Amino acid sequence: MRKLNKLQIPLFLFAGLLVLAAGRVALCDDIPRFFVPPPPFSEGIYPCSDCHSDMEVNPQRRQLEDEHVEISEMFNHASEQRWCLDCHNQDDRDKLRLANGDPVSFEESYNLCGQCHGTIFRDWKAGIHGKRTGEWNGKKQYRLCVHCHNPHSPKFKPIQPLPPPDNPLEIKYKKLSPGEIPKNPLGNIQ
Repeated sequence: MRKLNKLQIPLFLFAGLLVLAAGRVALCDDIPRFFVPPPPFSEGIYPCSDCHSDMEVNPQRRQLEDEHVEISEMFNHASEQRWCLDCHNQDDRDKLRLANGDPVSFEESYNLCGQCHGTIFRDWKAGIHGKRTGEWNGKKQYRLCVHCHNPHSPKFKPIQPLPPPDNPLEIKYKKLSPGEIPKNPLGNIQ
């Protein structure tokens, strides 16, 4: 094993301090860890404070009325254990709330979802679950859970399956009439 000389030791320590300082500066940045487009708010609903700012908070679990009847009727997200104010912040209606009571913005709602859906949150951060775009080795843009899932009823609804695609071997030997041959979209090849 090679020994470090007297000059290399201070340089090694200085380089280590620079790495630590760079990491500390990166942690202090106001840049969010995950870049996400704005949540898909329902038109005329957000900001919630437009309606709720003058309302007294009623934390009692109950059937919702007026503007939120539609949500109340379709709510299916651990509905026996959940109530609106488990996720929505009663002190600031334009924010959500974590289980410990800390407020969180709608743009960082993945932190709220991740509290209960930990394995899916882990997969989302790794790019396995959900959609993300961007550079493979650079900045990426993630989609929030609510870009694909309705937060009040997140399970996907069943869809009618389409028929399977044609077998390529059957297509290869199939004789097409001139009217069945697809046209070239560029129009420059006969």
